[in-house]
Amino acid sequence: MNEWPDGRSDRQSGAGRGGYGRGSGSTRPEGVRAMPHVQRPVPQQQPPPPYDGGGYNPSYDDGYNTGQVYGQPGGRGRGSGFDDGGDYGPPTGRPVRPPNWGKRIKRTVLAVVVVVVVASVGTYFWADSKLHRDVDLSKVIDRPEAGDGTNYLIVGTDSREGMTSEDKKKLHTGSAEGKRTDTMMILHVGSSGDTLVSLPRDSNVEIPSYKGAESGKTYPATGRQTKLNAAYAEDGPTLLVRTVESNTGLHIDHYAEIGFGGFASIVDAVGGVDMNLKEGFKDKWSGADFQKGEQTLDGQQALAFVRTRHAFAQSDLQRTKNQQQFLGALAHKVSSPGTVLNPFTLYPTMGAGLDSLTVDKDMSLWSLGKMFLAMKAANGGDGKSMNMPTSGSVGGNLLWDKAKVKQLVDQFNNDEKVTVSSD
Repeated sequence: MNEWPDGRSDRQSGAGRGGYGRGSGSTRPEGVRAMPHVQRPVPQQQPPPPYDGGGYNPSYDDGYNTGQVYGQPGGRGRGSGFDDGGDYGPPTGRPVRPPNWGKRIKRTVLAVVVVVVVASVGTYFWADSKLHRDVDLSKVIDRPEAGDGTNYLIVGTDSREGMTSEDKKKLHTGSAEGKRTDTMMILHVGSSGDTLVSLPRDSNVEIPSYKGAESGKTYPATGRQTKLNAAYAEDGPTLLVRTVESNTGLHIDHYAEIGFGGFASIVDAVGGVDMNLKEGFKDKWSGADFQKGEQTLDGQQALAFVRTRHAFAQSDLQRTKNQQQFLGALAHKVSSPGTVLNPFTLYPTMGAGLDSLTVDKDMSLWSLGKMFLAMKAANGGDGKSMNMPTSGSVGGNLLWDKAKVKQLVDQFNNDEKVTVSSD
């Protein structure tokens, strides 16, 4: 009689081999009956929460015992450090939000703008604090009326202030006491184009009545005539401005002055200035020794270039032309993207310039910036550079052509395009 359910025989159950179960040496106990395996359906219900009333629910099965984590069988699960592309979510079952790149980009742009604004404001106040506003144009008396546009008087002096003996030897400046003007220019900035007019240092002028910059005493006019650079040597910037205004009838709005050392420092800070010389020349007085063609001038060479006059037949007139050419190239280099966008070049250049620049009390950084850009424009585009028109000489001093000077000043005051020529 077959006592196994489902029609199994002793052979099928393993009893025929003399034991209970596979590998057993004993016989099947009496009365033992194997129950059939019944597959019951799993009820469809939500799994119990992992926590029950604040305590851990031991009946909660999170799937780790089966290898199934938050998703498809065999998935690595969220937080495992791998990502196989499965759409896995947190235990709550909520989908992961994709990153909002638009918002991230806006935040990044905003952060960059804030940094740029803060840096710009900081740079402005830093630069403004370094500007030497030492010239008081309110001390200039009997001034002509101001016209349209803005007129700058730009002065380069032979000041050796702050220079060591080694610097003086290297730059061929000598060791003379005090300071004199080697360069004087009027820069007119207007809507009809920017014009740069060089005033030769040997120009013959009349010293007018003036108020002493230090003494405050008024000195009457005596009809004394002398070289233009003597006015600066006698009583500094305010007498120079008074003399230029009296002899031209043009109102000077702003004054800017730089010395030998400062000029060379600016050129070195900007990395040198490229020049294309039509002719080579030498001058033992300034230390100039140049070959024809393209070359990059450092601070020492640049100073020699703008100071040289003994090597030229036209002497001071040729020197003023060289000064205009170089200042235009320098302004172009300073305002180039390679300088403005490079803080490692911009800040040393600004520092060198501001440390050595003396301006009037009303000069703003905005006005100073306009001056440099106008110097660049005057040597190209719609601008114009020229010498003050002359008509002969007296006692070795150059005489200005009064008719042309009056026409030039009228065009400045009316902000008209300059048609006057220095030839």
